[in-house]
Amino acid sequence: MQRPVENVWDYPRPPRVEPTDRHIVARHRGETVFDTRSALRVLETSHPPVYYIPRDDVRGTLTLAHRRTVCEFKGFASYWDLGIAGVTVQDAAWSYEDPAHGYEALLSRLAFYPALLDECSVDGELVTPQPGDFYGGWLTSDIAGPIKGGPGTHGW
Repeated sequence: MQRPVENVWDYPRPPRVEPTDRHIVARHRGETVFDTRSALRVLETSHPPVYYIPRDDVRGTLTLAHRRTVCEFKGFASYWDLGIAGVTVQDAAWSYEDPAHGYEALLSRLAFYPALLDECSVDGELVTPQPGDFYGGWLTSDIAGPIKGGPGTHGW
């Protein structure tokens, strides 16, 4: 079944968290990082969806990194290094260990940067990472833009 195209400018601000039944998979160096149908997705104006994976579905070793950032809506983000297939991917994922009110569903979940992993897919379709090096959206053929993150979009 083909899904309808979603325009990122129809997504809300502040962002919405919703469950998804989509098949979300990531691999790195031939190893599966996660394979789940239990993700949540966060939808925010001008951004492709970000998928939050249950921590129990993540394979490999997660080590808390030193990096922290803040989201005006979700709260303070903690970053995680991923150890898998004999390598460490620094700041591969982030989480909200004490999410702000309205985002409690993100607790015990991780979002991964698709640009830092070898292969990420949604329902078998390879993902294009959101442009730029800060945002972690997963761009698929059913998502339309323009998309925040590339050159000239900082002020959006």
